[in-house]
Amino acid sequence: MRITLVGSRHFGVATLEMLRSRGVAVPRVVVADGGDRLALAAEAAGIAVTVQASPKLVTADEIAPDTDLIVAAHCHARVGRDALASARLGGIGYHPSLLPRHRGIAAVEWTIREGDPITGGTVYHLADRMDAGAIALQEWCFVQKGETARELWERALAPLGIKLLAEVIDHARAHSVLPAQPQDERFATRAPRTTI
Repeated sequence: MRITLVGSRHFGVATLEMLRSRGVAVPRVVVADGGDRLALAAEAAGIAVTVQASPKLVTADEIAPDTDLIVAAHCHARVGRDALASARLGGIGYHPSLLPRHRGIAAVEWTIREGDPITGGTVYHLADRMDAGAIALQEWCFVQKGETARELWERALAPLGIKLLAEVIDHARAHSVLPAQPQDERFATRAPRTTI
């Protein structure tokens, strides 16, 4: 399986390490910033790095040829319809909430702000609307009392994301298809950037 990884920061690097440890071919990494730690890790591993022409959009020409799957890991750009069509299985991303709850850039912050006792992570199909694609895999976890958003992310949600992405990718490798369960729009909430 050939995966183009689109992402950034520590979670992007952790995803790259997970893919390489499983023997997955990563012909290209796509980043918004060429100085990002994911770009540096990819270059150190001898993987081609493409910097997005637009920080808000990933296009088909930025995806490696013969890509089976696009994986978004801490990616704040929309992966365009043409880019998704260029990959045999489309694309998946990880969102640190139980989608459709807390769609948006600040899901973990809104989990804390709203006092949710339970949260979780979702691997979902990338689609035209952000965080609204079909669910491939989802798992819940408890929120500890007094925990900050950063603590929750580091303790539970980031490791959960790596685990869920690995499971979905293993499924795709074994069956050449991705699980897909539509999100229930009745329960959708938004998690826009906070000013705290």
